[in-house]
Formats: sequence, structure tokens, C-alpha cells
Amino acid sequence: MAFEKGFLIGAATAAHQVEGGNIHSDYWAQEHMNHTDFSEPSGDAVDHYNRYAEDIRLMADAGLNAYRFSIEWARIEPQEGCFDEAQIAHYRDVIRTCKAYGIEPIVTLLHFTSPRWLISRGGWESDETPGYFARYTRYVMEHLGSELHYVCTINEANMGIQVAAIAKRYMRQMMAKMQAAGGNGAGKNDDHSGDGTVQMGLNLEKMMANQKAAEKERMEIFGVAKTECFTSPRTPHGDELVMEAHRAARAVIREVAPHVRLGLTLSLHDIQAQPGGEENAKREWAEEFTHYLPALEGDDFLGVQNYTRTRTDADGTMPTPEGAELTQMDYEYYPQALEHVIRRVAQDFKGDLIVTENGIATADDTRRVSFIQEALSGVEACILDGIPVKGYMYWSLMDNFEWQKGYSMTFGLIAVDRATQQRSPKPSLHVLGGFCNTSPRENGQHTPGYHSSDMQAHIDA
Repeated sequence: MAFEKGFLIGAATAAHQVEGGNIHSDYWAQEHMNHTDFSEPSGDAVDHYNRYAEDIRLMADAGLNAYRFSIEWARIEPQEGCFDEAQIAHYRDVIRTCKAYGIEPIVTLLHFTSPRWLISRGGWESDETPGYFARYTRYVMEHLGSELHYVCTINEANMGIQVAAIAKRYMRQMMAKMQAAGGNGAGKNDDHSGDGTVQMGLNLEKMMANQKAAEKERMEIFGVAKTECFTSPRTPHGDELVMEAHRAARAVIREVAPHVRLGLTLSLHDIQAQPGGEENAKREWAEEFTHYLPALEGDDFLGVQNYTRTRTDADGTMPTPEGAELTQMDYEYYPQALEHVIRRVAQDFKGDLIVTENGIATADDTRRVSFIQEALSGVEACILDGIPVKGYMYWSLMDNFEWQKGYSMTFGLIAVDRATQQRSPKPSLHVLGGFCNTSPRENGQHTPGYHSSDMQAHIDA
């Protein structure tokens, strides 16, 4: 099976997870705290900041025709109001390298990480943040907008709400455990942060244990005792602010680069109601998706991000079925979820859909191959039924830094030896490329303003 010409087949990354040395970001500061929630610091990551040309070439050689990556706000604006021209030039180079190889760049403006200064000013619970984000968006689009066709404003705009929900559930479970044990506390196996209800790497048990000890340290680093990062448990007001930030960024993009197709991405689960769980499932879907619909009016596409399913009964979210195959993230292996989510989203969102993330953390690449094949079979079925799905970005291009879980989760199509930074493409990379109907570099032979000698210089560097 190969999709029609023009369908985008690619892979995705996030700047902080792959670039390395993101020293001005909130995550970098938190990784290096004495009372950190992170298993390990990001460090040099997989050095994508310096090796992007090699990585883009590997995608092109495998047949992929799109690359979704993020621009790091903390690099562009390391100090409030001070923009770094060298960093915007770096991302321009990444974009042009994509084009030289026939790869369509899909840029995300915010993928979880923020400048440290933003958190010191109240972060994602501050009324000022949408204005700061709009200013950053303007700077990026004025410098790079002419180079782009697709922009995602915010990655998984609903993540903070999901984190808040699971934190609340975890606290309920912990209190029940303490009461049942006469106040002896919860055991290590009570951390349900890996059950798929939050589609990112969290160490929820460590977060809770560190909470009080970290307050003083946060005050020293950020000037606030409670850091309102993008992935912190979010209040309803914070949720409104994220949507305000998206609308403000959309207005800037429409003004500065009206040719650009834009949207945001959402973390979406295949929420399956079991008998008695229909009302809970309906409420969860509203919290996860439908209440955002008014803010999405005027967007060109929605980025659909899905990894697994959740099942709901009268008591709420259920554990994974006994005996189910689990990924390294303790998600249920369930590639059919993507098709189900696309079909459900399409009932209410009438613009184009792009699968901006879908993948599996596993050491067994044969399971990754099967996951991709099954997921894309579902995408094809949706397209045949007239649903306007325009692309599929596998998460992730490389094994990388999975947030609080560090480097233990292997999602990548490419393995990386972090001691040497040597890349080793897995068979799954070429399997994914086989679904693409655009030849590598087909569109990159005559990229304006960029020449093959420039491209080779990047690879040799």
C-alpha cells in the first residue's frame, strides 16, 4: 500500500528531546534541580542541533517526504524581549535542508518547553503569556514564514488538563491506600502515570514525593514556589489561556504569512465506554476534545496525536486488560486506536486532519513495524471513506529524551548510540518510507536559494 501522491509521510521530533544543550529552557533548569522529577538530565540529547542534516538525509534516503519538528522558544528568546538572530538563522537552515532533500517541513512553535523567564513571570497560568507567545510567533513568522507551508502553534494543547486529571486520580488512590493501610502510604506500584491516560513520560510518584522539598529550590531558580510550566497540572483558567495563546498566534500568522496552513495538536485517546461507563466516557471526550472546538474555528487543520486507547466504566478509567501487550511506557499495544480517534474527531472538526504523532516505545522493532502497518491501514480506511486525512507523522524519528523518564523509552525509527552519537536506522524507518508515493528528493532538486553544495557542507560538518 502506498498513499496518493501529495500525502505527507514523515516523522516527528521535539527540539528539547533531540537537540541538546537547551540551557535557557524551564525543563533544563528543572532537570538540574537537586529535587528533580527527572530520571536524568537531557544533556547533549542526540545532538540533533548539530547533526540535523544527517538526520534529514536519513529520512529522505528511506523515502519519507515530511518532517515535523519544533522551534525552541527558549533559544529564540533566551531573555525576555531579546531575540537571538543566530538561532533563527539556525532554524532557517533546518527548513532549507529539508527542502533540499524533498522533505516538507512542518513546524511546531511550542512543544512543551518554554523560556525560563516565562515561568518566572507566572508561566502558563499568567494572563500575560498569550501576549508573550504572540510576540514570539510574530518574530518567527516574520523571519521564517515565507519558507513554510504548515505550522502547528501549540503541541498537545490539552496536556495540562490531562496531567491535572491524572494527578487528581493518583492522589485519590494514594489517600485510599493510606487509609486501607492505616496511614502507611502508597506503594511503588501505585504510580499509574504510564497507563496511557497521559501521552508523555511522567514520573508522577516522584513528582508527588518531591513537591514540598522542591518548593524552596524553585523559588531560588525561578523566583516562584510553584512553577506553571506548560505540562504542569492546569487550571480551567490556564486552559483558557492556552486557547487564547493559540488564537493570538493564529491572528499573527494570518497577518504575516497568510499562505501558511495552521492548526494546533491535541493528545487524543480512543475512549471506549464499557457497560455503565457511557457518561464518564462522554465527559472525558468533552474535556479532551470537544470543548476546544470553538477555539479551533478558523484553523486549517487539526493535528491528531494518539498512542493507545482508554476504557471507561461507571467508576472511571479502567486499568489495561489483564494479559494485554504493553509498550515500554506501559501503554496497551493498540494501533487500531488511531483509526477510531480519526473517525470520531471528523464528526465534529470539519477541516483537514494530520496525524502529527503516533508511535510505540519498544525494543522490538518488529512490533514497531506491525504497529505502523496496522495504524496506517486504519488511516487508509478513513481516507477511503472520505475523511480528509492529509498526512501521518510517526513519533519519533530517533530514540530520544522522553521527558521525565529520560532515555529509557525507545520510540525511534533510528537508534542512536549516545556515547558516539552514531545513527543506526531501524528496518521500521524504511517500512514507513515504503508507504510514501513521493520519491526522495523529488521536490528538492531546484530549491530556490539553496544548493547541493550547501547541503553537502552540512552533512560533512
